[in-house]
Amino acid sequence: MSNEKHQQLGRRERQIMDVIYRHGRASVNEVLAELPDPPTYSAVRGMLRLLEEKGFLRHEQEGLKYVYLPADDTRQVRANALRHMVTTFFGGSPEQAVAALIEMGDTRLSSKDKQHLLHMIKKAQQEGR
Repeated sequence: MSNEKHQQLGRRERQIMDVIYRHGRASVNEVLAELPDPPTYSAVRGMLRLLEEKGFLRHEQEGLKYVYLPADDTRQVRANALRHMVTTFFGGSPEQAVAALIEMGDTRLSSKDKQHLLHMIKKAQQEGR
């Protein structure tokens, strides 16, 4: 899903999509449990059905309930959103975006995380990126 398409959603629709992206899949009750000032069960069910009609979601049946999943590849959606964020807030500079993440006061990187990041940087250098 392109970032422009995601921006066309209303506030509540974006909140619902955020819940589904975080979980990868969610039932009406799971979505309802995470919404601020949640509407009724039937309102959430209706919004999920509308998001499916708009092409944002698909569903699978598990027993008697529907479980909703993103219609698009989550990795591609994440890449598009990140690209938009880097362009919009960091002047297109991945370095500035990474520095901002590392400098966040609540960011705690383990030694393993740091080693993994260093490995990724070295690999990118070897590949000419």
